[in-house]
Amino acid sequence: MAHAFASLETAGPVAVWLIVLTFIFFECAFIFGLFLPGDSLLFAAGVVLAQHGSEWSAWALSVVALVVAVVGNQVGYHIGKHTGTRVLARKDGKVLNRQNLEKARRFLDERGFWAVVLARWLPWVRTLAPMIAGAARMDVRRFTLATTIGAIAWVPTLVLAGYYGAGVLEAFPWLETAALVVSVAFFLGGTGWGIWRYRQEMRKPIDESADELEPSASQR
Repeated sequence: MAHAFASLETAGPVAVWLIVLTFIFFECAFIFGLFLPGDSLLFAAGVVLAQHGSEWSAWALSVVALVVAVVGNQVGYHIGKHTGTRVLARKDGKVLNRQNLEKARRFLDERGFWAVVLARWLPWVRTLAPMIAGAARMDVRRFTLATTIGAIAWVPTLVLAGYYGAGVLEAFPWLETAALVVSVAFFLGGTGWGIWRYRQEMRKPIDESADELEPSASQR
C-alpha cells in the first residue's frame, strides 16, 4: 500500500483526473459502485491536487466530475428501467439484500424528487436510487434535474474542501502530510474492501421474491 500511496502522490493531476472520473462514473452507474469510496475519493483528490498547487485543476475537476456523476446516474436510471430491481436483492447479502432494497425504495418513495438530490450524500443509496427510480419509471426529466442539483452540491463541495483544506494546513507541514496520508490510505483501503465485499455479495443467490416497482405519485 505504501508503494501505491507514493505512486498516487507523485503521479500528478492527470492521474488524479483519470482515477476520479473512472471511479465516480462506476459508483454512479453500476451496482458494484455501492462498494466504492466516492466521498473520500473526491476529498483525497482535492488534497493531492493541492500538493501540486493545481487550483485551476481542482476547479476544472469539480466541473467535469460533476458532469460524469450526472451521466453515470443516467446510466443507472436506464439500467433500472430496463432490468428492474430483482438483481439487487440477494439472499443473505450484507448490502445487496431485500431489506436494504426496501429501505432505499421507501426513501425514494417518501421524498420523491428530493430523495434523488439527497441521495448524493448517502453512500449506498447514491448507487441504488437511480436504478430504483428507473425501475419505478420516475419521470426522466425530473430525475435528471434532481440528480444534477445533487451533483452540483456534492462534487465541488468535497473536491474543493480537500483542496482548500490542505492549503490551510500548509502552516503545519506534519498535519498536511498526515491529512494526505489518511485521505489516500482511506481511499485505497476502501477500494480494496469494496472489491472484496462486492465479490462476496455476488456469490449470494438472487432473492426470487423481489418484485418490480410501481411509480408513486411523488415520482411521477
